[in-house]
Amino acid sequence: MKRAQASSPAAAEKRSQKKVKMSPTAKATQDAMDTEDSEGWTKVEKRKQKKLQKQEVQSESTQPRFMYSNNDIVKRNHAIGIDDIRDLVLHLTADAPAPNWLRINDSSLIKKVVALLIPGLTPELLSLPPLPTATTSNPNLPITIPLPSPGTSSTLPFIASTFSHACPTRAPGDQTRMHSILTAFFQSPITQAELKKRALDNSQRTSEKDPAQYLLTLEQMVENEYPIPSYMADVFQKPDGCWIETPQETKPALLDVLPQDKRKVYCLDCEMCLTQDGKELTRVCLVDYDSGILLYDQLVKPAKPVLDYLTRWSGITPEQLGPVTTTLAQVQTHLLRLLSPPAANPFSTSVTPPAPYLTPILVGHSLESDLKALKLCHSMCIDTALIYHHPRGRPLKPGLAWLTKKWCGREIQTRGDGGHDPEEDARACLELLQKKVEAGAGFGEFKTDYESIFERMARGSRKPRTAVVDIGNPAVMHGSKATTSVGCKNDDEVLKGLLEAVPSHEFVFGRFMALPTILGWSAPKPEAGAPPPEQTLPPPPGADVMDPVLTALDAHLKALTAALPPRTALVVFTGHSEPRRMALLNARKSAFEAAIRSGMPPEEVGADLRWTASDGRDLEEAVALAKRGLLFLGVL
Repeated sequence: MKRAQASSPAAAEKRSQKKVKMSPTAKATQDAMDTEDSEGWTKVEKRKQKKLQKQEVQSESTQPRFMYSNNDIVKRNHAIGIDDIRDLVLHLTADAPAPNWLRINDSSLIKKVVALLIPGLTPELLSLPPLPTATTSNPNLPITIPLPSPGTSSTLPFIASTFSHACPTRAPGDQTRMHSILTAFFQSPITQAELKKRALDNSQRTSEKDPAQYLLTLEQMVENEYPIPSYMADVFQKPDGCWIETPQETKPALLDVLPQDKRKVYCLDCEMCLTQDGKELTRVCLVDYDSGILLYDQLVKPAKPVLDYLTRWSGITPEQLGPVTTTLAQVQTHLLRLLSPPAANPFSTSVTPPAPYLTPILVGHSLESDLKALKLCHSMCIDTALIYHHPRGRPLKPGLAWLTKKWCGREIQTRGDGGHDPEEDARACLELLQKKVEAGAGFGEFKTDYESIFERMARGSRKPRTAVVDIGNPAVMHGSKATTSVGCKNDDEVLKGLLEAVPSHEFVFGRFMALPTILGWSAPKPEAGAPPPEQTLPPPPGADVMDPVLTALDAHLKALTAALPPRTALVVFTGHSEPRRMALLNARKSAFEAAIRSGMPPEEVGADLRWTASDGRDLEEAVALAKRGLLFLGVL
């Protein structure tokens, strides 16, 4: 809840406005109406005008408020979850149902929503009382935040002076692991109405049996960094080198297409080696979709000396590439003949227009990499990494070998260090597309049925403009579906991005990471096979290290809220608590399990890696503690 603020000139002005029954403009309108004839419909219009004016004054004088519903929270057997916070945001921005754990007197009055994720704001840091441990007390009820005592200094006074309560929250996960806070917040279950609509669309698309229905849109190509022909959009700057693009399909040819005409489909896969200019093409394979015939399989000599043949992935060896003389330009010439309309006969005297020609479709897995290796821009593309889903949802992409085993029931890329076979990979893409066309758009999608909250917002009546401001590159992860995505290097840049985004966006998400970084919570995950880290946690940083970080965070929050317009909902949540103890125990458990899988007898495992039932109970306790978080709500 937002703490009630002391009286101010703005508040006094608002109270004075409540006493005024109508604005000056409305008063002038009323005077004009009074001079009119009082007979007939004029009186009815006057009554309507008065009613509208009264409603306007009441709306202006009403301040939306959040109020926790303790009775509904008590009925739960767990704390408010990250998914509950997500659903609250969707209620305020996308016409989703109202939450039962919170009362909002009039959510339609809220004009903007700003959500901030700030890990590291622990109860100890905010001088909050500890959670009750008595069996008669509920640890999930909101906690009253004490005001700073007179004469005491606080490095983070913003929270105590702005919010009256902190609501305990619980991060997603199971007994032994905590799951991603960002995924839980940014991914929402698809509504039943939308599922029915998609099922209907799927049934219609299933009856078409046309691969072209899975062509990438221009937006998808831009989002996945495809080299795009200039006639589609002027968004791709061709790097240095001999880049080519297939010709544009002319409109007259499209109009003259007969029902029996069919667009050709080719499945493509390339392999690359490493040169001083980066990865360069060393082999290309093209398979015809309809006949399954291998149309083209060619080794290619890179323009620069090879530094690494990447045999483990490419399958290319020095012996294979040694006698090859074919250049990239020759490969491009051959592909252009396949992907372009036939050249006109300069000696022909016929006035008959050429036969209609449809630009062929190229199919591949993460096809943008192959097109970049070929230095080729093409308009008609199908990507099996996009038409099939990763089991954990977007924006993750599934691997080709995994897809082939999952949906085709066979294994590929089994040569180990011998590398991949591009013909095998191209045929796998062919089979995956055939199964998709036969079974329909829903084939290869997982029944978790989640979507980005930005897609959900876009279907609502409000259709808000959305922004994500975060450390790193959110455009390729949780911010990929937002209207605006801003990548930052530090909290100063996050604040700047938030201040720039708020005026033009109705929903803005930001994350401040300086505090968890100084606490050691955001350490990178250890690489596979790395020895487990030390099992002792370093001592917490001292006041000389923490105070500057807290002071800067407090200044950032004050600067942001000062720039927010009235009736902006401010949602601040911490996500989780200290995760390092949980991470250390999980690392030791994984090391122990890896030793057992390698054939080592349990009694020979070192004491520092041995895992016992007592360790399992310690892990469950550490996970439960790490999942604890706090939520702060208010309307400015």
